[in-house]
Amino acid sequence: MSATPAPSIPDDTGRRRPALPRVPAWTVRTMAVGGAVLAVAAMAWLACWLLLRLPLVTFAVAVAVLLTALMLPLSRALRRAGLPAAASALLAVLALAAVLLGIGFLVGFRAASAVQDLTRPLAAGIDRIRVWAIEGPLGLDPQQVADIRNEIVTWLYQASPTPTAGARMAVYVLGGLTLVAFLVFFLLKDGAAMWAWLLERVPDRRRDQVDGAGRSAWDTLASYVRGAVVVALIDAVGIGAGLLVLGVPLWLSLTLLTFVGAFIPLLGATVSGAVAVLVTLVTNGTTDAVIILVVVLVVQQVEGNLLQPLIMGRALHLHPAGILVAVTAGGLLLGVAGALLAVPLVAVTYRVLEYLRLHPVDPVRSAPLERTHLETPAVASARRERPAG
Repeated sequence: MSATPAPSIPDDTGRRRPALPRVPAWTVRTMAVGGAVLAVAAMAWLACWLLLRLPLVTFAVAVAVLLTALMLPLSRALRRAGLPAAASALLAVLALAAVLLGIGFLVGFRAASAVQDLTRPLAAGIDRIRVWAIEGPLGLDPQQVADIRNEIVTWLYQASPTPTAGARMAVYVLGGLTLVAFLVFFLLKDGAAMWAWLLERVPDRRRDQVDGAGRSAWDTLASYVRGAVVVALIDAVGIGAGLLVLGVPLWLSLTLLTFVGAFIPLLGATVSGAVAVLVTLVTNGTTDAVIILVVVLVVQQVEGNLLQPLIMGRALHLHPAGILVAVTAGGLLLGVAGALLAVPLVAVTYRVLEYLRLHPVDPVRSAPLERTHLETPAVASARRERPAG
């Protein structure tokens, strides 16, 4: 039985030579997709590396975007009232600065002066817990408990900055706040034009898709920021009212801590509530501490089961496990700043990916079309607003 001859093809001289085996189509597709994924991963890693190397700029840009989402309704209302784009953006920035400075003068300086007073009650409360852990039902080793107590107390006292470190931090914060103010102004004034400029660099067949994904991300971010502010205010008012009624000496500082902690999902509310209970235990006794504990638990239950779904709606749509992982990862990478920005970043990324999945590129529009047919809402809005700027 003769063997089947190998397939051959004629070359330029007319001689026949063996044909090379064909590569399966799925292999080519797999290699192309794998190469694209590796390239995107490398670019993402490089971008993250650059962002982490410039924490001040990264955090300033992120905060500016969040504040822009918060103040954009005011800026638009001023524009509808007839003010130019620059004037409306400037008034919105001034209003934001007035609110933040007012909070700083009324609460911030008082809280800063009470940091040392706050560490002493916390240290005393830890001493009470140490005695209970040794002499109570747990019966722990006194030396181990003492070592843990000393480390915690040392960390608490070291949290108060020295005068030199405080001055350096003040200059650092002032530079960041200045950068944030200018960024918010230009984003409010020229945000639509900036987005239109970016869209003009996108290929024609993907321009509508990118525009829709960007708008979905912005809506998600705006809903998150406004909802987070409202939830933080309600938490601070509820717990602060309980501290004020019971006459806790540091109620104003603890209220501020509750407001700031509410911006860190899950972990922030737990930590600020534990501090409030511990300070009340030291200053007012066990009965008032139990009352504050009940108040904290009630406020957190109302927040988790009523306020979050009602105020934020479907802005996040993230599982609590995903939120916890995001907050932990952000805290490990950038500290408190990373914990604050982790959840909105994950929520925006999720909504963008969902939009791209549900709105694929139309193959009919793969060919270049007239520019007037491809003018997105962002481009049209920027073109209309350009004379007013």
